[in-house]
Amino acid sequence: MELEKEKNKDSMKMSLAEIESKARKIKLGGGKNRLDKLRSQGKLSARERVKNLVDDPNTIYEIGILAGEGMYKEYGGCPSAGVIVVIGKVSGRYCVIVANDPSVKAGAWFPMTTKKNLRAQELAIENRIPIIYLVDSAGIFLPLQEKLFADKENFGRIFRNNAKMSSMGIVQIAAVMGSCVAGGAYLPIMSDEAIIVEKTGSIFLAGSYLVKAAIGENIDNEYLGGADTHSGISGVTDYKLKDDKAALDKIRSIVDKIGSYPKAGFKRSETKIPEIEKDKIYSILPKKSTQPYNSYELIDSLVDDNSIDEYKKEYGQTIITCYAKIDGWSIGIVANQRNIVKSKNGETQFGGVIYGDAADKATRFIANCNQKNIPLVFLQDVTGFMVGSKAEHSGIIKDGAKMVNAVANSVVPKFTIIIGNSFGAGNYAMCGKAFDPRLIVAWPTAKIAVMGGSQAAEVLLQIEKSSALKNGEQLDEKKESLMKEKIKSKYDEKTDVVFAASQLWVDAVIDPAETRSWISMGIEIANQSPIDRKFNMGILQV
Repeated sequence: MELEKEKNKDSMKMSLAEIESKARKIKLGGGKNRLDKLRSQGKLSARERVKNLVDDPNTIYEIGILAGEGMYKEYGGCPSAGVIVVIGKVSGRYCVIVANDPSVKAGAWFPMTTKKNLRAQELAIENRIPIIYLVDSAGIFLPLQEKLFADKENFGRIFRNNAKMSSMGIVQIAAVMGSCVAGGAYLPIMSDEAIIVEKTGSIFLAGSYLVKAAIGENIDNEYLGGADTHSGISGVTDYKLKDDKAALDKIRSIVDKIGSYPKAGFKRSETKIPEIEKDKIYSILPKKSTQPYNSYELIDSLVDDNSIDEYKKEYGQTIITCYAKIDGWSIGIVANQRNIVKSKNGETQFGGVIYGDAADKATRFIANCNQKNIPLVFLQDVTGFMVGSKAEHSGIIKDGAKMVNAVANSVVPKFTIIIGNSFGAGNYAMCGKAFDPRLIVAWPTAKIAVMGGSQAAEVLLQIEKSSALKNGEQLDEKKESLMKEKIKSKYDEKTDVVFAASQLWVDAVIDPAETRSWISMGIEIANQSPIDRKFNMGILQV
């Protein structure tokens, strides 16, 4: 057993090392030469700006570092979607920070850049926390303009959100540290306060070349829209600072003076660190995602010591529901049990599968957490709902629908950790991305898809075989095996956690040992946003 645990640990740490290696490369942005060029202009890099702004650079939570990974190869790639998004403390207050990376295509906006910015604003809106924009962007990447300009969730949505956040009383601060052009010029000015940096910062709807072409006026960019112009002539900006560091200090000073707001009232008591050794969390998951394991071990490694009150322990055992605490915060946990279990009527139930009784239990538990104002944490390792005649006749669809309804209509904050598999409707019922978790993060072992690679390969192979037979082609065993492997390999590539993170299906791929910290931070920021609607599941098929 101990040998297996060590193998599990080695496998997890290898997967984590691969993710961290990708992240280190991504953090170089557009590369050393471009970073050196920025510094020669008297600028800090985007990551240096973030580092200098936050209270503690070691305790920031980066959102979407893998966004855009593997995309836009024909344009040389777009590391981290050309924008850095973090949640971190500024002058003692959690803020969302959005920093354009001018080392990547001069900070131009790609489709994933827009998606990532909208996610940043969503975090600020849902949690009612300040958002800080560090602006340095050449505007929309014109070769892809049709994919990011005119649709509902495109570039314009950012300015709509600026206006909505302002009306909600959510503080927005913008510092123009480089280019800020065309439609992008509205973002700092729709913020509560706008800062501009001398010599490097500029704001204009149209640059000097376009002005010349449009109206024949000869003018240089500095006089057109530089710091002196906007601070002293147009009144567009509120503060003029000499360099990046001075601008960041000004932001810290502004944030320091923000008053307090009502809280959501989530309960927090003294933290009791889990007695399980920290390193043990790496050894829980088997090397193969198809193998069972005891999910109670997982829960014990995450929650405060001696804080668990399990709800309906003997009923619906393929889902574990329990009240617990993480870093002192009261939470409700909904977790997939990956062990094979036996129900009280003697039925053997497969781990990771949601049966009717488990869905029924989870629905009631979610309702209870809403009744008690307790945030929900979903620990996903799910292969889907049970299938077959017995399940169908017992009303699995009704039970599953009730659970989905409860998750969708829940008003307390939800946090989703994808531990392993996240397949099919199980992804939805266990609060996947479509169900508005405040934060959704994944371990390096996560896989997200309609079904597992092996199952998908079998289904797709049958389709291929049927097509071949229609064309009079007979597949021998060797051809069939090669075809299956090809299908599986291609499918698995799209289920990998890096692919999920590149699409922003998850906010981050995290070190399992940091799970407690991410959940605690998530609840702390969620506590800044009082709940303003009642829990109501609506119509249920019973």
